[in-house]
Amino acid sequence: MADVVSKAVRSRMMSGIRSRDTKPEVLLRSALHARGFRFRIHRKDLPGRPDIVLPKHRAVIQVHGCFWHGHQCQLFKYPATNPEFWRQKIGQNQVRDQRSEEALLALGWRVLTVWECATRGVERATLADAVCQWIVSSEERGELGKNGTGTASGRTDEDLREGGRCQGTGQTAGAK
Repeated sequence: MADVVSKAVRSRMMSGIRSRDTKPEVLLRSALHARGFRFRIHRKDLPGRPDIVLPKHRAVIQVHGCFWHGHQCQLFKYPATNPEFWRQKIGQNQVRDQRSEEALLALGWRVLTVWECATRGVERATLADAVCQWIVSSEERGELGKNGTGTASGRTDEDLREGGRCQGTGQTAGAK
């Protein structure tokens, strides 16, 4: 299938895609900061340069775009143009993600992956509640997404929509 735009237009479009400070990442950082969590972003000394690092909780949060990291959800579909390139590119991203996660776990960090699809259609407070609960838990790994595999702390997408309290901090969600 031929591309519907010229090479120059496609190049300009692709150059505008950011690898950091994406909308889902900024949304999550803002919500966590409002709840009193303090963190560092994109620490170069950690494997994979995690998006959000919470040293006090020995936890890192990776915010992954569903397309770029191959999440099997409604937002992901391989492009019809140059499919072999995209399968290889996304496959390499997945391998790199797995390597980074294993290295972080080996260093004693807990790892939460928040998928782009988890940030859509859910109120920011609800997503932040789920992330907050994972942060204060003792779970080593967690994942928030809408692919039907569940979420951090074993919560389902329905639980995410219902909201809740951030337990373990002595605060209700949204309180400082």
